[in-house]
Amino acid sequence: MATLELSLEEEAGATPARRRRGLGMLFWIAIGWMTLVFTVAIFADLLPLPSPTDMDMLERRAPISAEHWLGTDGLGRDELSRLIYGARISLIVGLCAPMIGVTIGGALGMLAGYFRGRFESFVVGSMDVLLAFPPLILALAVTAYLGQSIFNLTCILGVLGIPAFMRVARAATLSLARREFVIAAQALGATHARILLRELLPNVMLPLLAFFLLGVAVTIVVEGSLSFLGLGVPPPISSWGSMIGEGRESLEVAPRLAFIPAIAMFLTVLSFNLIGDTMRALTDPRQGAL
Repeated sequence: MATLELSLEEEAGATPARRRRGLGMLFWIAIGWMTLVFTVAIFADLLPLPSPTDMDMLERRAPISAEHWLGTDGLGRDELSRLIYGARISLIVGLCAPMIGVTIGGALGMLAGYFRGRFESFVVGSMDVLLAFPPLILALAVTAYLGQSIFNLTCILGVLGIPAFMRVARAATLSLARREFVIAAQALGATHARILLRELLPNVMLPLLAFFLLGVAVTIVVEGSLSFLGLGVPPPISSWGSMIGEGRESLEVAPRLAFIPAIAMFLTVLSFNLIGDTMRALTDPRQGAL
């Protein structure tokens, strides 16, 4: 008996240790990169940078120098300044659009998973209809019709993310709706609103938060694709996607104009994916099951 108790204590204590070790060096490198990106994007106006829209045709495609740390683009604009201000646009769209999806989709998923029945069938059917449209083509069509703006782009990408968040919230709610603490709350006479907000929401938020970070990475890529095609944020506002699109015209002369924003987008998306995967592993109840 003493040996069994000792083994159980070692196993229970080993789980947090294994999880801490599981974070790894890549996780902390991703955290460091995201901290750098968020810092320069938030405090871009306070940094000693030239305006990202000031053009100097005499300095077109100027090489890297002390005055221009990453050189200039095809219109003589400072590449480092455009990269930092482009990070601000990419992060705004990448964070705000999934917030729309997680708010609306999470609420619909929780309601569908809790009440079931006809309401669940209606919600799931509606999401299936939305998923039937190719997301990128739908975003292109709506953006072309409504016009180019950060607000329109964010709303479109947010709506496209609703079905995915709905499915995550519904799956989590289905696994929790018949748990003992929910049944106990119902037996004590708790209302549906109290059960949803006090019992289910804190538990559903954990997988939603992990999926939210993965959604941010996907949204940044989609925004970059739309900007690359000329249907993202309107000029002269810069984003990483528009910088890649403009840099492709100078691949033979100055390939750095396309590669530098592409590398910045790649590292940011990879960092969000690493952080999201790590949080998903830490919040998955199956990882800590005995």
